[in-house]
Amino acid sequence: MLSVLSDTYFMDQAIKEAHKALQEDEVPVGAIVVCDQKIIARAYNQTEKLQDATAHAELLAITAAAAHLGSKFLWECTMFVTLEPCIMCAGALYWSRMGRLVYGASDDKKGFMNHGKVLLHPSTKLEYGVCHDACADLLSGFFAAKRM
Repeated sequence: MLSVLSDTYFMDQAIKEAHKALQEDEVPVGAIVVCDQKIIARAYNQTEKLQDATAHAELLAITAAAAHLGSKFLWECTMFVTLEPCIMCAGALYWSRMGRLVYGASDDKKGFMNHGKVLLHPSTKLEYGVCHDACADLLSGFFAAKRM
C-alpha cells in the first residue's frame, strides 16, 4: 500500500531549505519540487552568495527539476515554497507549466497575487497558507534582526 505524503510534510522540507538560506544570511525562502511523491529538486535563496538578483529559490528549484526530468515542462510537478512568489518567479512558473503551486506565507508587498492568479499558467493549481505561521515567523524574525 502506498502512503501519500501530505502538503505539510513537503512544506516542512521547503522550510528546511529556508533555514539553509538563513544560515547564509540570505532572505530565508526555500523551495522544493515534487513529482510522484518524490522530491526531485531543492533550493533556497542565494542572491547574495551568487551575487545574482535572479537566484531566488523558485528559479533555482525549477532549473534543477527541469534538469532532473530532462524537460522544460513540469506539468506533473508541485512546487512548495515558503513565501508567495514574486512576479518574476510567477513568470518562470508559468513558462515551466508547473502543475501545482503551494506556498506558505503571503507577500503583501511583492507577491504575484497583487496582480492575480492570471500570472500563473491557466492549468496550474494553486494552494496557499500551508504552514503559514512557521513560514511567516522565519521571515519576520530575519527582518527584525536586520533592523536591530
